[in-house]
Amino acid sequence: MKKHARSAADKKTTKIETSGKKPLKEKTTRETTAGTFPIVGIGASAGGLEAIDQFLKHVPEQSGMAYVVVQHLDPTHKGIMTELIQRATSMKVMQVKDRQKVQPNCVYVIPPNKDMSILHGVLHLLEPAAPRGLRLPIDYFFRSLAEDRQHLSIGIILSGMGSDGTIGLRAIKEHSGVVLVQEPASAKFDGMPRSAIDAGLADFVAPAEELPEKVISYLRHAPLVVSAPHILESKAQSGLEKLLILLRAQTGQDFSMYKRSTIYRRIERRMGIHQIDRISTYVKYVQANSMELEILFKELLIGVTNFFRDARAWEVLKTKAVVPLLSEWPSGKALRVWSPGCSTGEEAYSLAILLKEAMDEVKYKGRFPIQIFATDLDRDAIDKARQGVFPVNITADVSAARLKKYFVQEENGYRATKEIRDMLTFAPQNVITDPPFTRLDILTCRNLLIYLIPEIQRKLIPLFHFSLRPGGILFLGSAETVGAFASLFGPIDEKFKIYRRTDTTLQVTPLELPAVFTALPGARGEPRPLKPEVNLQTIAEQFLLNNYSPPAVIVNSNGDIMYISGKTGKYLEPPAGKVNWNIFAMAREDLRYELSGAFKKALQQKEEATIRGLKVRTNGGEQLLDLTVRAIEEPEGIRGMVVIVFKDVAAPQETKLSGRARVSKEGYTMVKELEKELLRTREELRSTREEMQTSMEELKSTNEELQSSNEELQSTNEELSTSKEELQSMNEELQTANAEQQSKVEELSRIHSDMKNLLNNTDIAIVFLDNELNVRRFTTQASKIIKLIPGDVGRPVTDLSSTLLYSELAEDAREVLRTMVFKEKQITSTDGRWFTVRIMPYRTLDNKIDGLVITFSNITEAKKLEADLRRLQAGLQKRFDTQAVKLRKTEKTLHNKIRKRAKKAMGKARTDKNK
Repeated sequence: MKKHARSAADKKTTKIETSGKKPLKEKTTRETTAGTFPIVGIGASAGGLEAIDQFLKHVPEQSGMAYVVVQHLDPTHKGIMTELIQRATSMKVMQVKDRQKVQPNCVYVIPPNKDMSILHGVLHLLEPAAPRGLRLPIDYFFRSLAEDRQHLSIGIILSGMGSDGTIGLRAIKEHSGVVLVQEPASAKFDGMPRSAIDAGLADFVAPAEELPEKVISYLRHAPLVVSAPHILESKAQSGLEKLLILLRAQTGQDFSMYKRSTIYRRIERRMGIHQIDRISTYVKYVQANSMELEILFKELLIGVTNFFRDARAWEVLKTKAVVPLLSEWPSGKALRVWSPGCSTGEEAYSLAILLKEAMDEVKYKGRFPIQIFATDLDRDAIDKARQGVFPVNITADVSAARLKKYFVQEENGYRATKEIRDMLTFAPQNVITDPPFTRLDILTCRNLLIYLIPEIQRKLIPLFHFSLRPGGILFLGSAETVGAFASLFGPIDEKFKIYRRTDTTLQVTPLELPAVFTALPGARGEPRPLKPEVNLQTIAEQFLLNNYSPPAVIVNSNGDIMYISGKTGKYLEPPAGKVNWNIFAMAREDLRYELSGAFKKALQQKEEATIRGLKVRTNGGEQLLDLTVRAIEEPEGIRGMVVIVFKDVAAPQETKLSGRARVSKEGYTMVKELEKELLRTREELRSTREEMQTSMEELKSTNEELQSSNEELQSTNEELSTSKEELQSMNEELQTANAEQQSKVEELSRIHSDMKNLLNNTDIAIVFLDNELNVRRFTTQASKIIKLIPGDVGRPVTDLSSTLLYSELAEDAREVLRTMVFKEKQITSTDGRWFTVRIMPYRTLDNKIDGLVITFSNITEAKKLEADLRRLQAGLQKRFDTQAVKLRKTEKTLHNKIRKRAKKAMGKARTDKNK
């Protein structure tokens, strides 16, 4: 986890609107610099379209966030996701183009057959590297989103099958982002939501329509992240310390050794989730809710890991450190490895796989045990790591070759093979306070030191030096270093933080071991605890038992040691490799045969079996002993167990003999010993041969059958696994495509209903014909003109009876198809009605002619009005003609009068002129 320091000047105010509410002025404390804003990654698969619609319908138009939708899409299908999503929101929805800059209040949709990443707020499209069926586009984008937006990254998982997105959500949580998951009960397919919830990554779980309000509320109440303890106010510092006390009281773990910025950042997330503004209020909430304290404990552990994290560093570790180490490794010597802070085990299993690959590379012919100790503070994580089961999406980090060789596919994921699991020993441990593992050859501690305060780091580095053998390998995280202790470790590769332990001793300060290595209470300045009362009988019995009774062990019927009394080191020694507490594995070589026979005799015959005068080779000499084995009948608590007693026998005193006699006696003794050993060997060989012959015959036939079956099953399993992955991927893609098509069908259905209502309400008769003049569709009004019933669809229009006096209909229709020019005529019907018949070509959206559209507009009223107008016009014309005749007569009379008067005036004028 990286620091994200912010100052008060970086805070901005934006308006956050919620559905049905007035705009609210809120502090956007998630912004770090000008121009940065939260980006919401939405991952969905099968059944996700409906969930995305429900989510976006409740997102305010000016939320101040950008939304990137990543869904499993059919790579061969041209999707219409963008158009479908646009109906649910008023924000701009667009399909992503390469190198597209993300803007707030916009929705971006991944195109089919692409992987998508983000860098500095710019989306980049890449060709998928994985084959179809193994792609994890949600994980791929969420990881890059976490790296790019850090604490401003928000991951949302909606309906879908499989587990895609879970690894990406881990990355978002690691960078202090927030994770929201759809309620599985409300999802059509709950595989992806359940995977995220089961991994313990969900901060909010709710139905899709409620998630927008959760996001807005979280951003509204998220406090300001601090970068150093001294920035905290005294009240906040006090609240933080109280939380640490509560954590220590409930979990027994002291987090005061963690960096305060790391702790406060995690507490800040929990406060934001519960919409709490003050740390003092959160302290009270934690006191009242013990479950919240447990969740906070899990948050502080930061259990984020994956296989081969920083793959290049692992490759360098193998080539520069592990391969040279194993190339000179002596056969039979155990290789000891420690991985502290292993979380759920991905790093420890990565190390086991790396060691197996290195052994194959050096072609190591010998055999030696490998002991990998993996520890962590989180007991739940350790329990999960022991199972060795991981989700399907580890394919993003583990190559197909490694999956095939080191994992077995199961119904819900992959399980590490038994060979790999047997190399690992998981245990809960606090690396700061518990004793370390010692005599180690490799120690990997990656991305743990960065969360601890410098004082603890300065204690752990020398502790690692103490734990490693000279020449041992130390592997740290990319942001970690040995710091001031460079003299203790020589660099193998400085860039990838791979070091080799030197023989240098620490001169500056003494090595500080965990508290359990220090002296018991009672040192100077410390009060000595009160001693318990002494019981003389108990001390005496213990003294006699330790000093004068023979060594003995109690084992169960399988030979597993249950109790040891006295010093048995001369007779028993632990075998190399994995810890084995079985008496037959621990018995020294000279005891094994006799011990096995006596053990069987004591169990079968229920009597004491004693073998006297056994000679056992011990470290630096030989020891004679009597071996006694007896089945235990009493007391009740240990009935059925077996006690084995080792009683030393003094060697017989040797008398002084002459040189020849001494040689003769020594030779005689040696011959007797050799004869006894030969007889024992023959009996053992005969018994073994008989057992082996019987077993070999049975095993041979069984092995042949099993080999044949195994090969067939392995081949079938590989084929089925591949087919299952491909089918699952195709099923998800088909679900998405089906949802798109279903949405389109619903839209078309609504459009069809709208058109039907529109046509029926316009009172216009319409008939649709195909290119062969067959009826394709018609309106209700058309059936009143042409005798049409639903069964007439597909019949030629020429076969139908009609009330129209229009025998040229078919001929005109064919002419329109031929010329592409519409025709319009006024036609009467047998019942006296009139219609305007308009014949036009039927054009599709891609401008193709696919039949005819014939409309019949009823113009009977217009025709009646026209007839009335004509009659009116005829009457008016007649009256006009009558009046015109009268006017012409009047005009003629007036004209005659005027002409007479003119003549009279002219005559008078001439007279006057003559005068």
